[in-house]
Amino acid sequence: MTISLVRRLGSEFLGTAFLVAAVVGSGIMGERLAGGNAALALLVNTIATAAALAALILTFRPISGAHLNPMVSMAEAFLGGMTRREACFYIIAQVSGGILGLACSDIMFALPAFSLSHHVRTGAPQWFSEFVATFGLILVIRGCSHFEQEWLPVAVACYIAAAYWFTASTSFANPAVTIARSLSDTFAGIRPADVGPFIAAQLCGGFSAILVLEWLGAGSSDA
Repeated sequence: MTISLVRRLGSEFLGTAFLVAAVVGSGIMGERLAGGNAALALLVNTIATAAALAALILTFRPISGAHLNPMVSMAEAFLGGMTRREACFYIIAQVSGGILGLACSDIMFALPAFSLSHHVRTGAPQWFSEFVATFGLILVIRGCSHFEQEWLPVAVACYIAAAYWFTASTSFANPAVTIARSLSDTFAGIRPADVGPFIAAQLCGGFSAILVLEWLGAGSSDA
């Protein structure tokens, strides 16, 4: 059955909204309950994000592919799995959904829907972390799509959970999520001035992964 572009865009919009709500909402909840213990707050944030990500991929993958990430859509277009026009619409839906999810999470915790973040995330180690995080994410997604499709939701969720802890940036690895998180002055936020370098690092990491996958022979879009 062919699913219309409008329905696929709706899927990406809703999926990314719930993803950002999970990331930001669990960050707020974790910080409030952790009593100043940053490690505990990050652990809560990690578990909730990974669990939500697995559920969202399982839910929306049959409709839109559950990209929920502009870098994933760009990779799909680059590898021939969708047109550039479709990818552009996907990205708009993802960014818009992420912003809505951010507003919903703030409102649920009695905060202003939007407030520019003051959480500084800058410097070469942070940028390199985003390169590594996104490089690994695209490797996992494309590799599983090529060889082990049924394990994709679990693999992606596990990778993101791990990357929260092995990268200095706590693994944003998603331009739409990065943009949304700049609009919340909370635990999960990122200062707007730091968004550009983060996204640039994510794009470099994602496209580097595509080149490596092409060399490995696992880059074709047959998911």
